[in-house]
Amino acid sequence: MYELDESKYLYLLGIIPVLVLIFLYNLYWKRKKQREFGNPELVKRLSPESSVFKSALKLVVLLLALAGVIIALVNPKIGTRTETVKREGVDIVFAIDVSKSMLAEDVAPSRLEKSKQIVSQIINSLGSDRIGIIGYAGSAYPVLPITTDYSVAKMFLQNMNTDMVSSQGTAISDAINLAGTFFDNPQTSKLVILLSDGEDHGEGSEEAAAEAQKKGIKLITIGMGTEKGGPIPLKVNGKVESYKKDNQGETVVTKLYPDALKTIAERTKGGYIYGGSSREVTDYVKNALEHIEKSEFESKEVALYESQFQWFLGGAFLLLFLEIFLLERKTGWITKLNLFNEKE
Repeated sequence: MYELDESKYLYLLGIIPVLVLIFLYNLYWKRKKQREFGNPELVKRLSPESSVFKSALKLVVLLLALAGVIIALVNPKIGTRTETVKREGVDIVFAIDVSKSMLAEDVAPSRLEKSKQIVSQIINSLGSDRIGIIGYAGSAYPVLPITTDYSVAKMFLQNMNTDMVSSQGTAISDAINLAGTFFDNPQTSKLVILLSDGEDHGEGSEEAAAEAQKKGIKLITIGMGTEKGGPIPLKVNGKVESYKKDNQGETVVTKLYPDALKTIAERTKGGYIYGGSSREVTDYVKNALEHIEKSEFESKEVALYESQFQWFLGGAFLLLFLEIFLLERKTGWITKLNLFNEKE
């Protein structure tokens, strides 16, 4: 078993045939100039110590050293042994309010966009926990089932909007009940992180929280918006055209209702935090996870690889050291042997 750490550097091996071609062209050019200078045999006698073989040998040594350096950059790794790796963590379901009130901009850039920022930062802080996503307004909608693929989760998260659920309202009870179906392993620790402004939270939310508590599910609720509130902008092509109005023609002001969210969290012995600061919320969730027992999701055999670059780098330096002692003229004692009957 082996793997290449930086396989892109293998393209550098293409330099080697280029250098060989340059060497051969240079050799051809020298021979051509020698023939122009005079009789080849006479030129050979004038420079009896020159050796094409020694020049070629020096080139081979340099090219081998270059290949060694390139392979060292690639850093080949060999699997020396296998080890059982266990993944432990918590199953987390994010339930995000996507009702129209979440378009209010009393929290910049808007309650919904702020919610997505917070969830994204929480995901970045996780280790091996599994996560799922739910969107809810007047009803709950499954966005992403439990997974360990955080990049996919963040892609689905960014695509969430207030048009994904047609019925309006804030059906927190539906979101909690749907989240309960996401947990496919009864042995894992379960956490639901619910983000909402708490407005128009519907009936049955406390009962749903009590049922979740019986199943061992904890709830952390995050309040989005301000108690002072703000209007709900109606945008066309990203520009605010007007604000939502009620039946009397008055501008609707949507507010944060933290008490409802606190009550739901307390039912499951969880906690509530205001979502004004992404960092504070992330730290709060990290601290909460440290006090939740981690469960084993899976265990699998993985190969452990060890880097082998040092052998190629060491060989390259050795060849470069030997190249210093290789001269381009003939070796005296080999010439005296006259192995090829060059002397008459």
